[in-house]
Amino acid sequence: MCGIVGFVNTTYSKDEKTEQLDQMMARIVHRGPDNTGEFVDEGVGLGFRRLSIIDLKCGNQPIFNENDSKAIIFNGEIYNYQELQDDLQVKGHTFTTNADTEVILHGYEEYGADIVKKLRGMFAFAIWDRDKQELFGARDHFGIKPLYYYHKNKTFLFGSEIKSFLDHPAFEKRVNPGALKPYMTFQYPATDETFFKNVYRVPEGHYFYVKDGELTITQYWDTEYAEESMTEEEAVDKIDKAVQETTEAHLVSDVEVGTFLSSGVDSSLVTTITKPKYTFSIGFGEHTYNESSEAKKLTEILNLSNYSRVIESEEAFNAFPSIQYHLDEPSSNASCVPLYFLAKLASEHVKVVLSGEGADELFAGYTEYGFSSNSKMVRVFAQGLKKLPKNSRFRLASRLKSARNFHGRLHLYQSLAPAEDFFIGQAKVFEESESGEYLKPKYQQSESVHDIVKKQYEKVPDLPELKKMQYLDMHQWMPKDILLKADKMTMAHSLEARTPLLDLRLMEVAEKIPSKYLLNSKNTKYAFRKAANRHLPEEWANRKKLGFPVPIKDWLHEERFYKQVREIFAADFAAEFFDQDKILDMLDRNYQEEIDARRHIWTLYSFLVWYKVYFVDEDQKN
Repeated sequence: MCGIVGFVNTTYSKDEKTEQLDQMMARIVHRGPDNTGEFVDEGVGLGFRRLSIIDLKCGNQPIFNENDSKAIIFNGEIYNYQELQDDLQVKGHTFTTNADTEVILHGYEEYGADIVKKLRGMFAFAIWDRDKQELFGARDHFGIKPLYYYHKNKTFLFGSEIKSFLDHPAFEKRVNPGALKPYMTFQYPATDETFFKNVYRVPEGHYFYVKDGELTITQYWDTEYAEESMTEEEAVDKIDKAVQETTEAHLVSDVEVGTFLSSGVDSSLVTTITKPKYTFSIGFGEHTYNESSEAKKLTEILNLSNYSRVIESEEAFNAFPSIQYHLDEPSSNASCVPLYFLAKLASEHVKVVLSGEGADELFAGYTEYGFSSNSKMVRVFAQGLKKLPKNSRFRLASRLKSARNFHGRLHLYQSLAPAEDFFIGQAKVFEESESGEYLKPKYQQSESVHDIVKKQYEKVPDLPELKKMQYLDMHQWMPKDILLKADKMTMAHSLEARTPLLDLRLMEVAEKIPSKYLLNSKNTKYAFRKAANRHLPEEWANRKKLGFPVPIKDWLHEERFYKQVREIFAADFAAEFFDQDKILDMLDRNYQEEIDARRHIWTLYSFLVWYKVYFVDEDQKN
């Protein structure tokens, strides 16, 4: 685990490249405080910061092949590297380390770009071919590890974090005006271009080449849903077996591995299977917002050690600029705050933790997929209506959409309607028309919410509606929100987070599970919960998903925090983006409890704090 940086450029001298690499690596020292390494030649500069996890003595990077013609820098973990290494040794490759990094390098020599199809794990890497003067790189199947690039001014910059670009002379730091309006709806950076103009993410499941100043990007993997006929018991068996196998695979490490533990089923299942020496939980002081007490009950049953702490509101607000700095782009997902402190707590004891991300996307754990009623009668009725022919379902949904509201209407509508008609993912803050009322004209010109999700829906027109929603979340919500915050908040504290419930082998099982065993009248994530029931007390396996409860509502009604937010809303730079009178009025009315606009306010506040960190304070520092 580490951070990687680099650039392809032929105009700078070797000394200039070395100085530039040192500056880039200094920006991401938190990703790898244990060691550093770099390589420079006439066409490239490669930089590496290491957090030592596997092959502690010999795993430093860059790593070269047998004749030094190729060099690799790599961020991540490959869980099947030992079997790949055995295969490559039989084919005649000589290894100088026992690190998974070298397996990718020799695999590239042997298989070319197809090596990415053989890797099981999380990764972002770059390989420089000195003979061809060509860069090859890739990002893992799901986008667990981040990788950004900037291609301008005769330079191709890349790195684990955007902040590593800031000091490079080829980089022009500007806000992307088209990113703000979609963010206000989605709560995360939803467009392909990031909040920094001309900075893009390498998409999940893609590899790229850079040669002679030209960039080409190719998709090498995508989920392929193909339901198979099976009984409920068979589905549960397949999931149970796969979860146990993948969790075991994620324990490969030369250092101690702990687990994050909330009150939910996912992290509880991972913890129960691994039974680690260390478990970590977090909460806020208020009982409603404190999951650590529930997590502790499970560790007492399992006879495990649990390290927990309570976050005070003052320290949460004080840390918020640092949180937005480490995220690289604004995010108003409130769970970033407790996750930041949870990672800090864990980093005091271990270098690696297992976390519970992925199960909700793979096995349909979100209520927004069509589980909006607590009435069993409504849910059973909706389940029956799903058996109607598609055209009949869609016509009925159209009537429900325009009907007067009644109990169960939303559940019935979401169970019957085309996914494209209502589902944009797991977060929706501002209505698109509403955000336009607050934004200055310059920031209203952007890709529409409809067009953003349409790009994903168009790839899977014939899938069942549930699978379409899962597919959208796999390519929007998960890589741009859930996985991004997991990586950035843990690496802010030099901590590696692994996601055993988001694994290629587990995905291969999930793709085949019939929809009726994913979400039905009984529960979300139905078969997965049944599998978890074999290991967990029933109370845990059937709990509703809570996420990280965060007391934003209370904060915005408390004078000292209201004043801090108001100071940002009233700052001169806020008027660049928003109608200042309108955002201040919204904040004041919320404080006076005339309206509940907490999510809207937190979304604007998160953006403005991010902007202040990167474009006000950073400019003043320079």
